[in-house]
Amino acid sequence: MSKPPKETLILGTRGSELALAQTGMVTRLLQETHPHLDIRRKIIATTGDKRLDLRLADFSTGENPVLDKGIFIKELEVALEAGEIDAAVHSLKDVPSELSSAFSLAAVLARAAVEDVLVTREPHTLDSLPAGARVGTSSVRRARQIKWLRPDIEIVEIRGNVPTRVKKVLGDEPLDAVMLASAGLVRLGLVNAALSRIHMDTHTLYVVVMEPDKFLPAAGQGAIAIETRRHDQRVNKIFPKIDDPDTRARVTAEREFLRLLGAGCQTPVGVRTWISDEKLHMTVRVFSESDASAPPVEASHTTSIYTPKALATELARRVQAQA
Repeated sequence: MSKPPKETLILGTRGSELALAQTGMVTRLLQETHPHLDIRRKIIATTGDKRLDLRLADFSTGENPVLDKGIFIKELEVALEAGEIDAAVHSLKDVPSELSSAFSLAAVLARAAVEDVLVTREPHTLDSLPAGARVGTSSVRRARQIKWLRPDIEIVEIRGNVPTRVKKVLGDEPLDAVMLASAGLVRLGLVNAALSRIHMDTHTLYVVVMEPDKFLPAAGQGAIAIETRRHDQRVNKIFPKIDDPDTRARVTAEREFLRLLGAGCQTPVGVRTWISDEKLHMTVRVFSESDASAPPVEASHTTSIYTPKALATELARRVQAQA
């Protein structure tokens, strides 16, 4: 008797090395939990991938700003809505806090480390970098926290994939340091197990992990999300087995906080969550978008792991009261 044909599932992904590595992680998990699936991959270039000539801030200016609408997911959602793909694989921090009603987050994988890292040619911490050091980052959240901690440092906006950004500390006019997420370095196998060195070409670069209680990560950082059509019952029943409940609780609180604040991709907000004894803890740090000299507003709160939106609501209330 012949075997029944496998059910096809098409995953949409960006084409960067990191995006493909993350899609590979999703594929392996699905093959373990759903061996009957024939999983295929479709690479789709997004607006953010195509316009590397623009600074991220440029996407938020002009008559039709698009950054806060998801420059790294828009084309994937178009393909999803058209039925060209069954699900889209995202870095969750790229996904706006409010999705269209046509879509849902069907799964969030177990989270990687959320910390940012500082990469340098010589062994340095953020504190020991020389006065006037030039530090590259693609994140307004990182930029504002760096300037808050080290006002003398010059921030240089950089674009490109993870290896391209790491290489900004090399070459003829190298930056003194770059800052990026540790999760991407780990998933690409660029950093050693101790998260202390990167071997790139003939160079050894130094890595310092930023303590997450002092240098707050981005909402959703380190998490991989699967976006699907909200009412696609065939596809949505596939993903609960790879959804991680602890990660889901944490990122629900983080994303709800951003939503309540009306925060977008260009809002400098740091968020840290952690779980202990079935309690969900959250600390937030919010910088002014209009006044770069203003100190951040900070708040912390704890609730049950089962009420992440209530946690976000309380913290948003406290921040808005202070602001």
